[in-house]
Amino acid sequence: MDTAQDDFVQLLAAKGITLTARQLEQFESYYAILVDWNERMNLTGITERHAVYEKHFYDSISLSFFVDMTNITTMADIGSGAGFPSIPLKICYPHLKVTIVDSLNKRITFLNHLVQELGLTDVACVHGRAEDLGHDPKHRDHYDLVTARAVARLHVLNEFCLPFTRQDGLFAAMKGAQSQEELQEAARSLRELKGRVVSEHSFTLPNEQSERHIVLVAKTDRTPRKYPRKAGVPIKQPLL
Repeated sequence: MDTAQDDFVQLLAAKGITLTARQLEQFESYYAILVDWNERMNLTGITERHAVYEKHFYDSISLSFFVDMTNITTMADIGSGAGFPSIPLKICYPHLKVTIVDSLNKRITFLNHLVQELGLTDVACVHGRAEDLGHDPKHRDHYDLVTARAVARLHVLNEFCLPFTRQDGLFAAMKGAQSQEELQEAARSLRELKGRVVSEHSFTLPNEQSERHIVLVAKTDRTPRKYPRKAGVPIKQPLL
């Protein structure tokens, strides 16, 4: 084990998470595949080993510091990009049934390859826009936990993600710095999409010290029929 993995293991152990040799192998394979594919397509601007382990892997797993993942069965990750936070969480919590949604087909190709190479089961990688898939009965009002990491401002994310969240389920917006203004401007979208902020969590990454913020939103009722609106509309005409 090198220093990047050693630091990673110790940081997670401090949070009560112990990784098996198999899980560490999966993270190591994830790193190798990510860097290899990143030479051919733009998946991440972060490729240095320590940085990937902290700013992608540890950062993704940080959601489990605030959400009891043992109580989660189904999870949807909206706009997952290179698989964050869903794949690191799936490696740590193999019982999760994960659906990854991304609008770029080449990213879905990467994710399907990644899932196969890591030997993960119960992971579905779905190509499509959140606004369209949010009306699909297979996905609508369905998931225990829905995540989005560094995708958009909260008032837009609510319309992307809350339609996937089941009543009494949880939507987790994982962000960098969070402003009070962003929460205030999300008030209407939360009302319309039947969401209620239940907690906010701020922390800094242990070594790199950049700020992180997680907003946890409870889904209080089923999604109103008119949401989400057509693809592109939530960004162009956000609920403000």
